[in-house]
Amino acid sequence: MQVQKTLQDLSNRINDQPQGITGLHAIYHFVLSGEEGGTYEIVFADNQADYTLGVTREAGCKLELSDKDFIKLVEGRLNPTVAFVTGKLKISGEMGLSFKLQTILHHYQTQK
Repeated sequence: MQVQKTLQDLSNRINDQPQGITGLHAIYHFVLSGEEGGTYEIVFADNQADYTLGVTREAGCKLELSDKDFIKLVEGRLNPTVAFVTGKLKISGEMGLSFKLQTILHHYQTQK
């Protein structure tokens, strides 16, 4: 349940202060391995963030990593560039969206 709690907390922070996603319309899929593995979808639209377990639409960017590394990524304890270079993170789709996601996560980081 840690992944879902992390996603809920992130969504709440974004929806409470949406200036970090103003005008963004994007869909991301996170394909996670581990105990809480599965595909999680995050949709940014109308200055809001919403997530679901499972796929409802086609994503512009797909990221594959472990559930533990996902939590570290969202909390700011995992450098996405290092994770990508070392193979902990795989990215497919629009690379520009992956950079945008990095900016969003940095803006809403739980650990500074």
